[in-house]
Amino acid sequence: MEEKESKTKREGKLTPVLAFATLISAFGSSFQYGYNVAAINSPSRFMQEFYNETYYDRNTDYLSDFSLKLLWSLSVSMFPFGGLIGSLMVGFLVNKFGRKGTLLLNNVFSIGPAILMGSSEVAGSFEIIIVARLLVGICAGLSSNVVPMYLGELAPKNLRGALGVVPQLFITVGILAAQILGLRNVLANEKGWPILLGVTGIPAAVQLLLLPVFPESPRYLLVQRKDLEAARKALRLLRGWDFVEDEVEEIRQEYEAEQAAGFISVVKLFRIRSLRWQLISIVVLMAGQQLSGVNAIYYYADTIYEEAGVAKDNVQYVTAGTGAVNVAITILAVFVVELLGRRILLLLGFSACFLACCLLTVALVLQATVSWMPYLSIACVLSYVIGHALGPSPIPALIITEIFMQSSRSSAFMVGGSVHWICNFAVGLLFPFIQEGLGSYCFIVFGGVCFLTAVFVFFVIPETKDKTFMEINLTFAKMNHVSEVYPAAGEELKGIPEQTEPPGGKQLPDKLTLVSEELQTVADGLRELPQKLRLVSEDLKVASEALKAVSEGLPEDSKQPPPPTVRL
Repeated sequence: MEEKESKTKREGKLTPVLAFATLISAFGSSFQYGYNVAAINSPSRFMQEFYNETYYDRNTDYLSDFSLKLLWSLSVSMFPFGGLIGSLMVGFLVNKFGRKGTLLLNNVFSIGPAILMGSSEVAGSFEIIIVARLLVGICAGLSSNVVPMYLGELAPKNLRGALGVVPQLFITVGILAAQILGLRNVLANEKGWPILLGVTGIPAAVQLLLLPVFPESPRYLLVQRKDLEAARKALRLLRGWDFVEDEVEEIRQEYEAEQAAGFISVVKLFRIRSLRWQLISIVVLMAGQQLSGVNAIYYYADTIYEEAGVAKDNVQYVTAGTGAVNVAITILAVFVVELLGRRILLLLGFSACFLACCLLTVALVLQATVSWMPYLSIACVLSYVIGHALGPSPIPALIITEIFMQSSRSSAFMVGGSVHWICNFAVGLLFPFIQEGLGSYCFIVFGGVCFLTAVFVFFVIPETKDKTFMEINLTFAKMNHVSEVYPAAGEELKGIPEQTEPPGGKQLPDKLTLVSEELQTVADGLRELPQKLRLVSEDLKVASEALKAVSEGLPEDSKQPPPPTVRL
């Protein structure tokens, strides 16, 4: 009993190697995603002035309002477009170079653009900024998918949820860092904005220097590289002890599955019946995450704060405070995800966002007539931020890691990442028109998305806390109405009907073997039955003749038949 408890205790150990691998990968990659989302907002006025002055120096004329808005829209929209491109590259890169190798390669898409954006003013080129925004978008698209995948495969099952939330935590830290550095008295000014944009290269440089000393994903090493010893070595480093055979055996089962199936492409992912509900789940969760209105809330926040009486010069500080709340709640999510589970956090988060959107709509409609409504609006914004940081922001990427097996995980992240960035781009493109058409009622649309996503989670998403990938897969196998056999022998990885074994190619299970032996014994008995029946028939015939003689009154001394012979 003590040995078992000790083993269970060891499984939950956060070793220094695992902790630092988590922090370095999240800081070097996820941080940049959050930073580049927010860094361009604060210096937008100074950057647009630079665009105009650069154009004037070339053409002795200023840009028209339409041309300036178009160039600025390109600068902003290139980031999600690059994110989509990066998501589509995930499958090839993680299978070719590994999870850690892809993160190291991804630094090219951060350090290069950081140098370009930092030198854009000196070079006198706004085109450099647009191209650089595309490249850092590719960096964000890769990191938003690869980091959760990498950490999910490094972590033991009882820490997988907590470490899986860490990438989202560093995204929020990146947003907060951009908001603080983007204060007007820090770097969001005429001279400081190129430095503000170039800072994104620092985390990438740190990761490029430090991440190589940490291990690659053990699952990648065994399943895709087929290197058992390297996988064992990585597990020993990560766990801090020598006995890792239980985890090796679990990974080996996926390795055997890979032997039969190989890599599952995106096209095959859509065709396999036994992955149907997993695929639907990630599409709904990723779409719900982005279409729930989180970007719209941040867009509206400054106006809400001003109408509540916050001085215009002080709104930037309140916005940074909102970012700090986002970070604090995400830290809370790291600690409660293994306590409450993924499903509960998703339900609580989307439900809180739904209520916040409904109340915010009421507050915005009535704020001109009711004096205290602007304060309710602020409360709704904070409630929405808290709800989103608790579940919808961190959990979907973690769910993708958990509900797919090794062979289909990279393709699943490609699908989930593509949905994420397409919806992100769509909201950025369409929200101004939705706001213009619906006004204060625009949040009803986002509230409806939150409600429908919460309903889907309630009825479809199972709890994955403290379960192995195989156990989660078997849960979905029941939902997909396929065999509960482990995927290596079933549909999930083969994607084709099972073929019948040739005679003698596979032994029957023990119970069927026993039944077969019993049936053989019965058959032998039936084979001997006719002979026994014939002997009994002859005995009955002799007895019948004796009884007939007695009934006719024949003398006993001369007519009595001999006694019947008993045959055995």
